[in-house]
Parts: sequence; structure tokens; C-alpha cells
Amino acid sequence: MVNAAVAMKLASLCSILPGYAARAKLDRAEVGGTLAIQLGDVRPEGAIETAGLSRVALADVAAKYFVSPGDVVFRSRGESTTAAALDDSLAEPALVILPLIILRPNPQRLDAGYLAWAINQQSAQRQLREGSQGGAMRMVAKPALAELDVPVPDLRTQRAVVEAACLAHRQRDLERGLADLRERLTGAQLAQHCESFN
Repeated sequence: MVNAAVAMKLASLCSILPGYAARAKLDRAEVGGTLAIQLGDVRPEGAIETAGLSRVALADVAAKYFVSPGDVVFRSRGESTTAAALDDSLAEPALVILPLIILRPNPQRLDAGYLAWAINQQSAQRQLREGSQGGAMRMVAKPALAELDVPVPDLRTQRAVVEAACLAHRQRDLERGLADLRERLTGAQLAQHCESFN
């Protein structure tokens, strides 16, 4: 018999840290520089393309503002307040810039991928909307995020959920790609058919 997941407050499951507050516009580093994750790098559906991250000209930044695989980055501002887990595709620690928030789950209790998945679910998003501030440009403050209810099954179940979600996303992407190919093939066949009348 599988035990039901117990809902727990996010603050009891992980550390919640604000990203680095840049005092001025961040300049891209021509050579070297610090790998950085900014708001635009976290896609609305909750993913980060780590290969596309830019480097900024910053030095002497505290280690607490850097993330590594196993951490989660949360979009605290904007229409989409989703989260993305960092995996092994992040080859080096990256600096997180406000308004992003860093979540460091306790690995004995919570899988990072599962945490991001749970935050991105409709029930969690509804709770975050209710606790957000602002109008057109919504913002989820740290206290509201800390109060988020997260269902916590055992780690094995968490990892199974993440694997199933990844497979579902992969299936969706393949189906979209197949639909695009069919549309292009049909277009080419129709064009060829029309040309046959010339």
C-alpha cells in the first residue's frame, strides 16, 4: 500500500534565497566572465537551456548567489511564476540574478526535479497567484513562496513522477514535430499536384 503524500510548507523543505541584486545593467563579458542565469533564461514552462546562458562582467560575488545541479530557480516576477531544476547540463556554477529566487531543497527529503514540477502544477500556481502582489506585473514575495504547500511523497515516487513528466513532454514534442512534418509533406504534395497542370 502506497502512503499518501503529506503536504508541507516549502520553507520546511528547502532554503529560499534571493538572487543577486545587480546595481547597474549587467554588461556581457567579452572574455571569461561569470556564467549567469537571468529572468529571460527561465522559460515560462519551467526550463533552462543552459547552453545558451551568457557571461557577465562581474567579480567577487558571494557564493550563496551561485547555483549548481540539484538547485532550483524560481521566476518570482511576471505572468509566469514557474520553476526550473538545474541538472548535470550545467557544467559550472552559475550566478542567479534577481528577480529570480534560489531554492535549495534538502536532498534527503526532496528531489529538485520534483520540486520544480510541483511548483509548476496548477494547484501551486493558483496558490502563488493568490499570494502575489502587483497588477499586470505580478510578483511573488519570499514569504508567499515560503508558505506554498508542496505534497511530499517518498523520494522514489518523486523521481518516478519526474521521469513520467519528462516522458510526457518528450511525447508532446515528438507529436508536434510529426504534425509539422505532415503539414509540410501535404503542402509539398499539393504544390506538386498544382504544378502538374502547367
